[in-house]
Amino acid sequence: MKLRSFFRTHPVFTIEEFTGFLSSDGTYNIRTRESLLDYHVKAGNIVRVRRGLYASVPAEASPENFPLDPFLLAGRLAKDAILAYHTALEAHGKAYSVYERFTYLASKPMRLITFRSHLFKGTRFPKALVRNNAESFDVMQTDRSGMEIRITGLERTLVDVLNRPDLSGSWEEIWRSLETIEYFDLDKVTQYTLLLENATTAAKVGFFLDQHRESLMVEDTHLKAFHDLRPRRPHYMERSRRKFGRLVSAWNLVAPEEILYRSWEESL
Repeated sequence: MKLRSFFRTHPVFTIEEFTGFLSSDGTYNIRTRESLLDYHVKAGNIVRVRRGLYASVPAEASPENFPLDPFLLAGRLAKDAILAYHTALEAHGKAYSVYERFTYLASKPMRLITFRSHLFKGTRFPKALVRNNAESFDVMQTDRSGMEIRITGLERTLVDVLNRPDLSGSWEEIWRSLETIEYFDLDKVTQYTLLLENATTAAKVGFFLDQHRESLMVEDTHLKAFHDLRPRRPHYMERSRRKFGRLVSAWNLVAPEEILYRSWEESL
């Protein structure tokens, strides 16, 4: 009964957590642990997601298709996992589109993992954050299925998706997602952008805020810090996707025309 209670309260669990439970019950040894895990996998009470990580199967559910929260799973793929980029937008309910790929930050992320139809991609913390000991800046805890996971706050997410569009979708997806957010703490946005120590990212954040002055109540004083950090020469908004664009001289950015002219609105 105690074991079933553990499965019920741990929809996703690590082998370390299972070991801790057995130790607290006074029944732990490696052979017992492995025997119990093997038995319950074969019985269909749990499934192995990857080495050292399991998911509990609800009562009377099928191990092949039981409902599992992919955000919870992504948040448990590393001890220091933080949901980020487009996945953070989705978790906050601010993504324009729903993706089957889930992205998390970690100091030592796992290689790509596929579970059911979902793809889980881990990426390392930006080097500047590690240097500044700021990996947890603007990170919040949230409850998923009774378990706590960590997720980047909206201010950090704004900067992150502009910093790594390759992890965040198309520019249309990024712009339309960010435009659903009604308020940002612009001081926090500035502080986090400075921590990343990236001139192009600073220019992209400044450019986005400049485009949304009225809706986000952006003042010239907010933009000055980003303007001072902008690159000295024109940079593409994303080097790996150098589409034809136009120079936004105020920010030294070559911006895709779809952003400048909001081409997605033509089909509305």
